[in-house]
Amino acid sequence: MKGTKPQLSADRDAIGDVPNAPTWLSKDARAEWRRIMPLLTERRILTTADMGSVENYCIAIGQIRQLDRAIKSEGLVIQTDKGPRANPAVRLQADAMSRSLRLAAELGLTPVSRSRPAIRDLEDDETDSPLDLR
Repeated sequence: MKGTKPQLSADRDAIGDVPNAPTWLSKDARAEWRRIMPLLTERRILTTADMGSVENYCIAIGQIRQLDRAIKSEGLVIQTDKGPRANPAVRLQADAMSRSLRLAAELGLTPVSRSRPAIRDLEDDETDSPLDLR
């Protein structure tokens, strides 16, 4: 994604409690869900509309870990009928890494994306507004 990333701010409809990971996620994807969801719900920026992006991010991380095990087991180069070839798991892992990085940035899970948004508590947002005429 090119260009300036939008500023994230607390959402009044944000998910407050950490939801359980979907049961259909792989073991690795569920582990990532359990790692990131407390951080994301604490920031109060996720709504139910964002859950697809969170699921896709966790799936990509799960695939990266699964493919890493395959690469460690089979090696970077595999023998085929046509001779040695690059292990296709390497390309698949690179694709999953690219997807996970884009989604991580969208969700505020990278150092750069965390440095940009000004995430405020809803209470501060309600009382410190310069447009508040009360």
